[in-house]
Amino acid sequence: PAFKEGEPIPPRYSCEDVNISPPINWDQSDLSVPAEGSIAIICDDPDAPGGTWVHWVIYNLPPETRTLPEMVMPREEQENGALQGVNSWGTIGYRGPCPPSGTHRYYFKIYALDTKLDLPSGITKDELLNAMEGHVLDEGQVMGTYTRK
Repeated sequence: PAFKEGEPIPPRYSCEDVNISPPINWDQSDLSVPAEGSIAIICDDPDAPGGTWVHWVIYNLPPETRTLPEMVMPREEQENGALQGVNSWGTIGYRGPCPPSGTHRYYFKIYALDTKLDLPSGITKDELLNAMEGHVLDEGQVMGTYTRK
């Protein structure tokens, strides 16, 4: 992984550098997903001045997925069938940490779901959370911090 729990997120994954998504991985013992299920990931910043700021929404990852590579392309649909939603900038895909001041926390939350969600691409975090209701089998998270230079 690009960073460990509670550690600073490398600038490479922020607005101060190339602003690409970090590699994320988990193993089967961390997250059990049935064959008919899927995986969703949400990244957000609860320390943003105007309320929680969403950095990434990606869902319908195949159940056998155990890693996301660095630089997931900002396309609505990925080659593996996963879909991406909109972030708080109103764009598709990942946008990295860019806090206006101070140190912010960024939570990468992963969800194991019992089904593939019948959703279009381009949805919001809230729409995804509503659709996931009653389908979450397991979840985990890693939190990284970022302070602008």
